[in-house]
Amino acid sequence: MDNKKVANIRESLFKAHQKFATSTSKTNIEELFAADPERISSHTIDIHQIHFDYSKALLNAESRELLFELCKACGIEDAIKSMFAGEKINTSENRSVLHTALRDLHSRESKPEVLDTLNKIENFVSSVREGRRTSSDNKKIETVVNIGIGGSDLGPALVVDALNQFHEKDIDVRFVSNLDPSHLKRTLQLVDPQTTLFIIASKSFSTLETLANANAAKTWLLEKGIKSVSVSKHFAAITNNPGFASDFGVEGDCIFPMWDWVGGRFSLWSAIGLPIALAVGYKNFLDLLCGAHAADMHFYEAPLDKNIPVIMAILTYWYREYFQAGSTAVIPYSQDLALFPSYLQQLSMESLGKSVTRDGEEVKGKTGDVIWGSSGTNGQHSYFQLLHQGTEFIPIEFIAVVNPAPGIDTDQHSKLLANCIGQSFALIRGNNQNKNSSRHSPGSRPSNTLLLYQLDPFSLGSLLALYEHKIFALSVLWDVNAFDQWGVEFGKETAKEIYKEFEKEGGPETDEYDQSTQELLKIIKKWSSKKKNEA
Repeated sequence: MDNKKVANIRESLFKAHQKFATSTSKTNIEELFAADPERISSHTIDIHQIHFDYSKALLNAESRELLFELCKACGIEDAIKSMFAGEKINTSENRSVLHTALRDLHSRESKPEVLDTLNKIENFVSSVREGRRTSSDNKKIETVVNIGIGGSDLGPALVVDALNQFHEKDIDVRFVSNLDPSHLKRTLQLVDPQTTLFIIASKSFSTLETLANANAAKTWLLEKGIKSVSVSKHFAAITNNPGFASDFGVEGDCIFPMWDWVGGRFSLWSAIGLPIALAVGYKNFLDLLCGAHAADMHFYEAPLDKNIPVIMAILTYWYREYFQAGSTAVIPYSQDLALFPSYLQQLSMESLGKSVTRDGEEVKGKTGDVIWGSSGTNGQHSYFQLLHQGTEFIPIEFIAVVNPAPGIDTDQHSKLLANCIGQSFALIRGNNQNKNSSRHSPGSRPSNTLLLYQLDPFSLGSLLALYEHKIFALSVLWDVNAFDQWGVEFGKETAKEIYKEFEKEGGPETDEYDQSTQELLKIIKKWSSKKKNEA
């Protein structure tokens, strides 16, 4: 990174923003279209089954070129090459970052361990589906419950839900993540223990929430009459600690590997995707990987001004740094993508919620915006009021699927698409009501739109990989490490210490905790004790 050049470009961007705000009647987007007849051709990109339109951005030619110059000065092109080459760009943990290798299946550089694991997944899926791998009572597996949290849950859960039209018959795949025991209890209410397989997904095999739920699942099996010597028939595991999984009781051929060069939130392409393959079939799982690989190649090969993840990143950077945008609304106009905002929250905020640079210096400026949203059209009847008329500056990312799944009413689907396109148009147009009128919408509220030809494994894989790369590009612009999460680890350790207090009589015997924490612990113990006495 050329720090002096970066500083100069950032100063130029600040000046461009000041001129931009005054010269276009307080950033009127429609004037940008009027001033540039070629705006559509220069602000849209097509790759495979995806069309990306950022023409409704608050971006003129000057600011756009400065942002591309900033990318070069920050070394994005070299950073991309370093990641794909397997250099240890996760500097705080001294690790490579090679989730892209999980979907590079046909090159000379394909990792043997990745191909071996894929073969193991294929064999496992076929043995379960064909009834060769059975439960303890030699019954065919009918329900799979994935037990994980964070990246071991959000990615696979999103994909399984999004690809519901591709589900193969006879196996119901469910997900449990929350430490709240009611999550597991509700999931198992209508499940037959004799035909249920649990997948324990934990890189370390020591995650508190996952192990608590795994132990509760084992207890449930025993309580439902499964003999202790046969419980192992009901478990598989995905971990970097096979010894721990074996000690838990998982059979060796049901333990799948993870590697330290794959971060949890980038891991759905690995054996963490086993529930995906069980739900939609191995071939569709491969198509998901192929779609992601196509996006990888786009990110690796496309010039900056035609590179979708890079452009998505510079827009977020531009809005966060110069328009004080504290959040981004991500709104998929597809019920099948309803879980996408939740998935993206972890991918983005766990990666970019940092206040220290890669060199250990304090970050100057803002990093990491808040990601939120829900499926359209539901959002139109809740928070869209804020987007149209509120005082906050909130960029929006619209996602829509052009061709619906077979059996879907095409006219109703057209109404859905009309709402998506209509909302993005209304947000820039506003209306001509008097500014003092309660009906006034100011307009000039920016958005991007991603159109998918159809929602299938390939296009979904591409969409998810584009967002992964957007996050990485942003981390380079902000000079932070996108691949660690020490704040998460700190919170976990604190929770473990608090848990020890529940085993003690009375209140905490230390002044280590603030008065609020001590009082909360006292009340929890008091009320828990009262409930036990009532029973």
